Amino acid sequence: MTSMSEVQETKKGLGLHARRVIAYVVLCIITFFCLFWFYVLFINATRSNGELQAGFTLAPSSHLWENWLNLVHGTLPVWRGMFNSLVVATCSAALCVYFSTMTAYAIHAYEFKLKKFIYPFILMIMMIPTQVTALGFVQLVSNMKLEDNFIPLIVPSVAVPVTFFYMKQYMESSLPLSLIEAARIDGSGEFRTFNSIVLPLMKPAIAVQAIFTFVSSWNNYFTPALILHNDKMKTLPILIAQLRAADWLKFDMGQVYVMIAFSIFPVIVVYLILSKHIVQGVALGSVKG
Repeated sequence: MTSMSEVQETKKGLGLHARRVIAYVVLCIITFFCLFWFYVLFINATRSNGELQAGFTLAPSSHLWENWLNLVHGTLPVWRGMFNSLVVATCSAALCVYFSTMTAYAIHAYEFKLKKFIYPFILMIMMIPTQVTALGFVQLVSNMKLEDNFIPLIVPSVAVPVTFFYMKQYMESSLPLSLIEAARIDGSGEFRTFNSIVLPLMKPAIAVQAIFTFVSSWNNYFTPALILHNDKMKTLPILIAQLRAADWLKFDMGQVYVMIAFSIFPVIVVYLILSKHIVQGVALGSVKG
């Protein structure tokens, strides 16, 4: 006869199997809805303006190359916009993750009088929307004669409270203070300790935040639109908005979809390069040691 313990173990096994099946089904549904809109985007990029106005179909058309040629040979500097977006997004991501990690390291590894005050103060800045400070920021940029310049878009990236908070949480779970003390005892300087020991240990978190910062800067329309007025300095989001705002005689929805598809390609490349660090970085960054 089967004992009660064996029956209970069988029920637990079936329950665990059922939960796994449900989890996989839910994940498949979520994945489908996430990827479906990319499919819609690329399908619409292959269709002409007339076909798009006629309605949506799941089958691709044959106007992709035509839409691309119309876009490239149009009035908007598409390649220049791509280059501008790459410069701003890459520099912003690099500065953001480096200096946010350095700030988090200072709060994590050092003891000083205002430490308990500075940490919540930095977190309070997270609550301030960008739109609240936009007017003063634009006036400052204008007074410094930095309009149509990438510096106002890149330099503020050194102080991003959200990235700092994530790095601080990651350090608490994966960077023991004993390791830092051992490096100091061995004669390592503070900058050498940070660059040679701390940064390599922070690779997963740096990869995650580099992706988030790159995508955020790449998709940023609000701030660049206030500062960049010369077409040669504009980023892709501004050019996409200009293309969509064209009058109805020149409006071509096929070009809009092609340009949007073109604009997300670098983001996909960056994600694929850094994706192996994402799971580890997110898992450790969300756990407080």
